Amino acid sequence: MSSRVWLITGASSGFGQSLVSSVLARGDRVIATSRSLEPIRHLEGTSENLRLLQLDVTAGEELLRRRMKDAVAAWGRLDVVVNNAGACYLGMLEEGGSALLRKQYDVNVFGLVDVTAACLPYLREQNEGTIVVIGSRSAWTAETVGLGPYGSSKAAVHAIAETLSVELAPFNIRVLLVEPSAFRTRMVRTAENYNTSNPIAAYDGTREENMRWYASRDGLQPGDPDKAMEAVVDVVRGEGAACGKPWPGYLLLGKDADRDIRAKCRVMTEHLDEWREVVRGVDLEEDDQ
Repeated sequence: MSSRVWLITGASSGFGQSLVSSVLARGDRVIATSRSLEPIRHLEGTSENLRLLQLDVTAGEELLRRRMKDAVAAWGRLDVVVNNAGACYLGMLEEGGSALLRKQYDVNVFGLVDVTAACLPYLREQNEGTIVVIGSRSAWTAETVGLGPYGSSKAAVHAIAETLSVELAPFNIRVLLVEPSAFRTRMVRTAENYNTSNPIAAYDGTREENMRWYASRDGLQPGDPDKAMEAVVDVVRGEGAACGKPWPGYLLLGKDADRDIRAKCRVMTEHLDEWREVVRGVDLEEDDQ
């Protein structure tokens, strides 16, 4: 197919904004969505291959199904659906409790599930399509103070993407799980995103140090969002770095992702080696089966 139709959630900034530009530059068509139209209104009329659509991923299944119907009406089909919209809430797990987790999961997990469910009837009818899921290296680095709400939501997203990849394969629908490390987007703004609504005195020193740590890194992330999204488009279109390669299923992005995921894999394999007798010694004996 020479020209694909992409629907991109969270197109107002960061990866979404970069992806819109990259896709249009390749000659594909884009339905750029945002929670409200105002942040993307400036894009209106900039390309005949671009349409804007108001889409709040937390709006619920019924409304999202109607929005998806509007999206398909633009060009009569969808080819690539990019679940990029997300939020990052930081904080100590005890202080944030389940309320903060629900707030985080409502966007990153349940919003993704609802958007995907809304688009799948169209992709299944076509017997063709691609779902792109923007995950995070943070799913592998949960041993980080303050990262619990965000990191756990991305771990859930990763598991969902992997399950979708096998459930949707019979319909010729591919799934790409993108796992970026630290990129220079507006995702993390400590003052705005760090939970301080329920301070527990025992965590005061840890919380304050953690907030300073995140603030010191804001704006210094090494990753280039434009380069990252060029790589995503390469994979989806089978061009550039992806030319001639089989569908990867995963796309890890950034030196930090390379370092941290390798380190986590080493921790797990070392654990399996050290505790091999215990790990493998808890099955029923053959006579008991």
